[in-house]
Order: sequence, then structure tokens, then C-alpha cells
Amino acid sequence: MPKLTFIEKDGNALKVDAPNGLSVMEVSHKHGVDIEGACGGCLSCATCHVVVHPDWFGKLEDITEDEEDMLDLAFDLEKTSRLGCQIIVNDDLDGIVVALPGAPKDW
Repeated sequence: MPKLTFIEKDGNALKVDAPNGLSVMEVSHKHGVDIEGACGGCLSCATCHVVVHPDWFGKLEDITEDEEDMLDLAFDLEKTSRLGCQIIVNDDLDGIVVALPGAPKDW
């Protein structure tokens, strides 16, 4: 099963199992990570905003125009920001690292 690491707002790294087919947002909810996801993953808010480690950003599916529009509403936007509901876990993403907005990062 793929692994996913969340960098939480306090800087702690939480490494979790991330079943294939779930979104990063869904995985966060399963493990109690502080990602809201107010719209439930239907791409109508930006409350599941995460910052993807630069080494992983280029391995993601291309961002859609709808996701870009929602990211314009996100707090603490960075160059590698994405919506967690739009990142679907698969074996190619085993080991991906994402940070919550505002979390300290050492990358």
C-alpha cells in the first residue's frame, strides 16, 4: 500500500498508509489530519489546499482550470500548491510528501 507523509502545521511529519484510489483529502480525514474539505471533494472550495513537495509536484496529473480557479481562493498559496481532493493516490505516488498551508518546511 502506498505511503503518504503529511507535514502538519506544527512541523511534525505524519507518515500514513494511503490506499489506492483515495484522494489526499480522504486520506487526511482517515488519519485525523487537519484538512477541512468543506465541499467533500467536489472541487467547489479550497479548504483541502496542500503544498506538494517539489520532488513530487511534477509527478502529479496536470492541474485543471477549475482547480486553478479554486486555488486562487486558497490561503498561503505556494508554487506547488494543489487541492488535496484532486490528488488521487496510486502506486506511482508511493512516498509523496504534502504540507498543510503555513506548516514549516525544510525543502
